[in-house]
Amino acid sequence: MDSYPVPPAAPPSPVRPPARPLLTYTLLGLTAAVYLLQILGQALHFDLATAFGLKYNDFIRQGELWRLITPVFLHGSILHLAMNMYGLFIFGPSLEMRFGRGRFFLLYFLSAYAGNVLSFLLNPNPSLGASTAIFGLIAAEGMFLFQNRQLLSDRGRAQIVNILIVAGYNLFYGLVNPRIDNWGHIGGLLGGLIFTWFGGPRFRVEGVYPAYQLVDERQGHGALSGAAAVLLFFIPLTILGWIWPIG
Repeated sequence: MDSYPVPPAAPPSPVRPPARPLLTYTLLGLTAAVYLLQILGQALHFDLATAFGLKYNDFIRQGELWRLITPVFLHGSILHLAMNMYGLFIFGPSLEMRFGRGRFFLLYFLSAYAGNVLSFLLNPNPSLGASTAIFGLIAAEGMFLFQNRQLLSDRGRAQIVNILIVAGYNLFYGLVNPRIDNWGHIGGLLGGLIFTWFGGPRFRVEGVYPAYQLVDERQGHGALSGAAAVLLFFIPLTILGWIWPIG
């Protein structure tokens, strides 16, 4: 189970008019719908969603590589689902607004992939849940604040501290609770950090007050740069987990 007690930082101002976070809402609805399928399947003793989507190391080594992504849609209880969807609801809209839908899509699923890869490599137990992706969002929030700290000044530094507290609290909670896949959380954090370091928005101010705006220096290439960095780091770990099973 996961908890996310501190809300994300506000975006720097001024910003472009915010778009509706449609991808965030779609992910919320889709994940809830998959959980309903899990509940229905369990009632019928035929839970195909969990059977074919769970992170299960032996099946991954047999070639079922989709299991490095699909656990992001699966949850073990209504509380597990609620906590992860709360994290998505808190962090998702502002990140989607800043990153754009394409980059946010890649951030979410590459963080999930990174978390499941590290779990595949180091955790022998089956696992499921969106917390791999949520930890990636937490990391992306912190890295975004760090890379744009000159625009945010003291407010940005305080918000970075809040993000560190959120991540530290949840990692500690994972350490003391043996049911939690902490390797998945760490992998998600790394995925979000790497993606945002190489591909997240870096704003600069153009123009003179009052006719000024924030311009993203990475607009147009951030998605490719961030995705390439995550894949170059985690694909070798996937191969390592396949040929040299540690967990």
